[in-house]
Amino acid sequence: MPVPAVIACAAGEFAQNTGSLQKAVADLTPEQWLGRPGDHSNHVTWIVGHVLWARQALINRVGGSWSCPDLEPFARSAKLDAAASYPAPDALLALWRDSAAALDATLSALTPEALAAPAPPGPPSPDGKVSGFIGVLAWHETYHLGQIAYLRSWLGHSGVFG
Repeated sequence: MPVPAVIACAAGEFAQNTGSLQKAVADLTPEQWLGRPGDHSNHVTWIVGHVLWARQALINRVGGSWSCPDLEPFARSAKLDAAASYPAPDALLALWRDSAAALDATLSALTPEALAAPAPPGPPSPDGKVSGFIGVLAWHETYHLGQIAYLRSWLGHSGVFG
């Protein structure tokens, strides 16, 4: 079933982000995934884990099902722990692929009635509906992909889009 028109832009943004992430990290070493410009900055590993945590929350809050218990260190308001052992890049990318399939299936299965329902608790929804909640989380994900693009440049690599 095609994605409903009211969330088509958000669904397209999620799909675009998958391709952008793959391009952004394709030539990063495992050490670069952990590089940070400052003590108060996140690294690529943490950002990818956080976006996966947000995808999991989105999928499960709007009626889909996808779970990875290893994502709790990346929850909303969680802080990077410099001493922690985080998942390897390959493991995070495998989770990303799995989440992308689950997210696409979930968004495609949503009915107009489900999208018009009141938004679940969590991030604000500009229209107070599930459709707005999905849009905010698409924006959230794109924001974090921008951070990864910045880190990529900071690490000495070419830009993602140019």
